[in-house]
Amino acid sequence: MSQFFTAILIITAGGGLSLIFAKQAKFAKIMGVLCLSLGCLWGLIDAIFKLIYSTHAERSFEFLNVFSLSFKMDGLSAFFLMAVFGVCLFSSLYSFDYMAHEKKPVRVGIHYFFFSILIASMVLVITASNILAFMLSWEAMSLSSFFLVIYNYEASENRKAGYLYFVFSHVGAMFILAAFALMYGHTGNLAFGPMAEVPETLKILIFIFSFIGFGSKAGVFPFHVWLPFAHPAAPSHISAVMSGVMIKTGIYGMIRVYTLLDLHTPLPGMVMIIAGVVSGVLGVVYALGQSDLKRLLAYSSVENIGIILMGLGIGMMGVSSANPAMAILGFTGGFLHILNHSIFKSLLFMGAGMVLHQAGTRSIDALGGLLKKMKITGACVIIGSLAISGLPPFNGFVGEFFIYMGGFKGVAPNSSAFIMAILAIAGLAVIGGLALACFTKVVGVVFQGEPRTRAAEKATEKGGTMLFSMSVMAALCVLMGIFPGLIIQFPLKAVAALGLGFDKALFEPVLSITGNLSFAALIFLLVFFLVGMVRAFFYRKKTITSSGTWGCGFTQPTVKMQYTGSSYASFIMDFFSPVAPLSEEHPAIQGRFPLKTHYKSHIDDIAGLYMNRVVVDPILFFFDKLRWIQHGDIHLYIGYILLAIVLLLFFI
Repeated sequence: MSQFFTAILIITAGGGLSLIFAKQAKFAKIMGVLCLSLGCLWGLIDAIFKLIYSTHAERSFEFLNVFSLSFKMDGLSAFFLMAVFGVCLFSSLYSFDYMAHEKKPVRVGIHYFFFSILIASMVLVITASNILAFMLSWEAMSLSSFFLVIYNYEASENRKAGYLYFVFSHVGAMFILAAFALMYGHTGNLAFGPMAEVPETLKILIFIFSFIGFGSKAGVFPFHVWLPFAHPAAPSHISAVMSGVMIKTGIYGMIRVYTLLDLHTPLPGMVMIIAGVVSGVLGVVYALGQSDLKRLLAYSSVENIGIILMGLGIGMMGVSSANPAMAILGFTGGFLHILNHSIFKSLLFMGAGMVLHQAGTRSIDALGGLLKKMKITGACVIIGSLAISGLPPFNGFVGEFFIYMGGFKGVAPNSSAFIMAILAIAGLAVIGGLALACFTKVVGVVFQGEPRTRAAEKATEKGGTMLFSMSVMAALCVLMGIFPGLIIQFPLKAVAALGLGFDKALFEPVLSITGNLSFAALIFLLVFFLVGMVRAFFYRKKTITSSGTWGCGFTQPTVKMQYTGSSYASFIMDFFSPVAPLSEEHPAIQGRFPLKTHYKSHIDDIAGLYMNRVVVDPILFFFDKLRWIQHGDIHLYIGYILLAIVLLLFFI
């Protein structure tokens, strides 16, 4: 694993140099971007080669002959490393121009330091092979991302987002630690290997605890409450990393624990599918009701985590019901959607960052008409929107297609997976329709029509590294959709690494399916271009005039007559009002000469309403009461340390 640790060394060196030279903002930023990009590229190449050649590597670091930190790279970890290094590579490049106008140079250096720690800790989480290495890496990942979330800490909403994220990160970590404690209590071993030796009932309890803990990081409903606050608060390239790959560490944890437990009962699959359907449907419903562009994308991540859970759940149901075709298709679709989502969601957050950079607002209803002056950004966001909606011939369609195929393989009257398969298929269909409505809202209201504000009217696109990163990721969305055979071996290698005993011959139908999908995509593109050429031929000598859109009798239409994001989605939100209640604020108009009034509305997240009341508020209240401990007297701090040592001596 020397190449892997070399990549980490380069990345962390970049963060360290950025911190040391923080007062020389330009040099700090150059060193940060250069080292992070080179380290990620080195790690990406290493992960791809290890995945292709199914190479395993291990490394252990002994400390004082007391404990060790062990790391292992297999097919599963190499697959996730490929996604992490790839997204972080382009996010690092994107950040160069995104941070160009930052007025606080020291903060830029600190930012790249925590960015490097986040990348390093994510890849260490994915390769950790014992409890101690995993929990230390997990804590480093949570703390570094916390500091990145509160980058603009002057804003109270950003501090609130950071506190919320901090609480849920550590509540989730406690559940993970409880699961590992149960395992260690039975095996007496810190390594993950003996996890399969625990009794069956204890395996179920470990899986449930780990599902809650990892689900909190992944943004599974109802543990997603932190996500729509933290992602909008962070800088856009950090939002791309957090949504594109960081939340996938939670998915990785679920899969790793499932395989280590060797738990082949129907329960894990049922839990994954039910949680996936609920997260997917409610995630896209809440996304549809948002007026903040980055908050909408954050809720959309909950939706896509739901789709991933459904794919993995179908795979688990296939294993428990001895249906290998269902298992392989489900796992392949889930893994492929992990990779696809990391690309198109990062692309969309980068597009939102460009909009925020140039228009100065995330409010969907304050934008409009951006496609006229931001053609590259608009084209990239349109491609990302088509991909995330699961439409062919883009990469989002391919992963969902395999999940559908896996679900249909479980639809048999004598199958124990029948009900779960039907639920997954129906849920995926509902999610697809709502996602299409959600992202037609984004493209239509933000990029089409006329500018609603002066800021939107003056917006242009600047920043070569930002445009380059978005263009490459948009191209990947197209290429992976048209030629899925180029990348299908990566999820198949990850499925093979699960160690579920699948015969290699069972993977052949998957390869033939990708060939058929490529053929269908090429036929679609051929027909599309032929129709365009026929249209151009018949219109070549015709005069095409342009005029204003009919204003329904109004001779002087204004931008206020355009659809807003809220009005566009209102009829759908009315249907889902029991789970997404609408809160409105509009003082009554009174008197003959009424004063200027206003109207505000927002969709309430039912999980957020109750989670804040039950979990977040009590924890923050408790810690607020402990503020007296932090008084600034170093003598008492030394006393705390001595007291802790004395108390520990009683237990050791």
